[in-house]
Amino acid sequence: MTSVTSTTSTTSTSTSTATAASSASASYNTFLTLLTTQLQNQDPLNPTNTDTFTSEMIQLSGVEQELAIEGQLETISTNLNTMTASNGLGYIGKTVTASGSTAPMQSGSAKWTYTLDSAASTVTLTVKDKDGTTVYSTTGDTTSGTHSFTWDGTTTDGATETSGDYTLSVAAKTANGTTVTTSTDLVGTVTGIDSSSGSTVLKVGDVDVSISNVDSISS
Repeated sequence: MTSVTSTTSTTSTSTSTATAASSASASYNTFLTLLTTQLQNQDPLNPTNTDTFTSEMIQLSGVEQELAIEGQLETISTNLNTMTASNGLGYIGKTVTASGSTAPMQSGSAKWTYTLDSAASTVTLTVKDKDGTTVYSTTGDTTSGTHSFTWDGTTTDGATETSGDYTLSVAAKTANGTTVTTSTDLVGTVTGIDSSSGSTVLKVGDVDVSISNVDSISS
């Protein structure tokens, strides 16, 4: 997974724009240095031809304009990246991992990650539907750390769920019965955004996810 701090496309755009601006700035400084050196060291008895000097000044003006344009493009790019990140548009179509235990059935499966603060002796994973009815249960990885869990929609009684939102609960215990602290994240594709409440909320299927709860994002 890539970090949520930025998406690949916006990061690439910012980097290329900054590189272009830096290149233009370097070219401008080099050109100005060469022109100044030429004027300082010209032969007083054979000064630089006015036509040549005029041509060089035109070239200098062109470099200045290029540098100004690059600076403007960098500002525009930064503003667009900030706006895209804040209004959630950059998340649409991306797969996010976010704090929460309810995930939608997308493309035939519902996905989560769960984290155990320490190793456990037993781990039970329980999937419930929107009414709180248990539809599937299985054992999970008992080692400390973060683990992935994908449910293909097959219920305990052999039926197949193809849509809806499902909640995962994790019960982990040590050999002596002590409860192990766990946390759960949903994994899903962002299908829309909702800003009607005044703050941007990502729509992962029918599940609402606050941008502040997103841990990571990937293509």
